[in-house]
Amino acid sequence: MGGWRNVNYERLQTFIAVAEKNSFSEAAKKLFVTQPTITSQIKALEEELQTKLFERTTKTVKLTQSGEILLKYARNIVQLSNLARKEILKIEEKIYGDLKIGCSLTIGEYILPHFLKRFKEKYPLIHMQAKISNSTSIVHHIKDQVVHVGLIETPINDKHIVMHPILEDELCLVTKVDYFPFLEKQITLDQLKNIPLIIRENGSGTREVVEQYLKRAGVSFHDLNIVMELGSTEAIKAVVESGLGASFISKNAILKEKQLGLLTSYSIKNVAFNRHFYLVFRKGQILTSTTELFMDELRKMAIALEGNISTNRLGVV
Repeated sequence: MGGWRNVNYERLQTFIAVAEKNSFSEAAKKLFVTQPTITSQIKALEEELQTKLFERTTKTVKLTQSGEILLKYARNIVQLSNLARKEILKIEEKIYGDLKIGCSLTIGEYILPHFLKRFKEKYPLIHMQAKISNSTSIVHHIKDQVVHVGLIETPINDKHIVMHPILEDELCLVTKVDYFPFLEKQITLDQLKNIPLIIRENGSGTREVVEQYLKRAGVSFHDLNIVMELGSTEAIKAVVESGLGASFISKNAILKEKQLGLLTSYSIKNVAFNRHFYLVFRKGQILTSTTELFMDELRKMAIALEGNISTNRLGVV
C-alpha cells in the first residue's frame, strides 16, 4: 500500500460513489462525468494502492475486502477535507464555491427565483445550480447526494433525511374568473365533488397536501370529478384559464394572474389547506460552507416574511 501518499480527493469521491451505487454508470451520472472517466479513476486508485477494490462482472460491482476497508476511511477523509475547507474559507473571508439546490416545482418556479436573485447579488462568487422537480424526486436527489440541500412542499418520514419547516403557504381552489354562476367565495365539500378538477401528478407535494386535508374531511380522491392530471403548475394554470375546470394551487403561484383578472380563488368550507415548505438535507452530511450560508439566508428571509407578509418584495404573500 505504498501509494497512499499519492491518493487524491477526487479519486476518493469517485470510489465512494461507485461503492454506494454498486455501479460505474450510476456513479458517472451522480458525478456528472463519463463512465470511462470513472473507470480510469478507479483503475488509477487501485494502482496507487496496489490492491483490487472491486470485483466486477457483467452485471454487478462488489467491494473487495480491501475496498470495504478503504470505504470506511475514505468517507472520513472526504468529510475532514470538507471541514478543513470550511475553516479555511472562514479565515480568508472569501465566500465562493458550488451550491446545488433541489426544489419542488411550486417553490422553484414562484419563490426561489426572487430569493436567488438577492442571494447572488450578495454572494456573486458562489456558483449555483438548481434542479426543479417534484418533492419525491428531490428527496431521492438529496439521498443520492446529487444536490446539497432541498426545498420541498410536504413533510416526509425518512430516517436518512433531516427536515425543518421554513416557510408557510396556503393552497386554494382556483378557477377562471366568472367560472361559477354564483358569487360566493366559499365552496362546500358537496359542491367540490361535482366540479371538474385538474390535479398534479403522483409524487407532487401539492397533491399530497390536498389529498391529506380532504381525507381528514371525509372526502377521498375517488369522490372527486378529476378530469386531468398534469406535471406542472404552469400547465395547470393554462388549462384552468381555458375554463376546463378548477385546481388547487398555491396562492404564491397565482399572484400575477389575479392581478390581471385571469384567475380567481375560493376557499373550501371548513377546510383550510395550510402547509409549510421544508428545508431538507441528508442526515449525517457535513454541510458545505455555501450550503450553510444558503440555509442561514433563507431563514432570514422567512423571518422577514413573517413580519411583513403583505408588502414583501419577494412576491410571497
